[in-house]
Amino acid sequence: MTLVTAGRVGKPHGLDGSFYVDTPRHELPEGTSLTVGDSVRRIARRGGTDERPLIWLEGVEDARPLRGELLLVEDELGQDEWLASDLVGCAVPGHGSVVQVVDGESCSVLELEDGTLVPFISDAIERVDTDAGEIRVNEGFLG
Repeated sequence: MTLVTAGRVGKPHGLDGSFYVDTPRHELPEGTSLTVGDSVRRIARRGGTDERPLIWLEGVEDARPLRGELLLVEDELGQDEWLASDLVGCAVPGHGSVVQVVDGESCSVLELEDGTLVPFISDAIERVDTDAGEIRVNEGFLG
């Protein structure tokens, strides 16, 4: 199991520590353990919709200081799924290496050493080989 992004702490709701989850990427049923910052918290209450979950984590009385924090959940990586940490440092031939992976609105984006931004989508990425430390990118996306 690996910690993967489940979403981000969004707008607080009410005065009990509940908050909306921004960009949810996993189901978040009651009882699920989430890592937020340096702590692991269990979802004690779940409402809202799948597109806009509203959750309350045990021990959180005020969600405002957590706003924007990543919510991490243990999950198995599927085929053709990678952690951002696996991609950082991979070489993109002719353009340097990946310096960071940025969470965009619709997809993750690879930032290369030369400042080039590459959307991490199937049209732009030809091949990822983390064992070899290399990512092949469709040249049409490199400008």
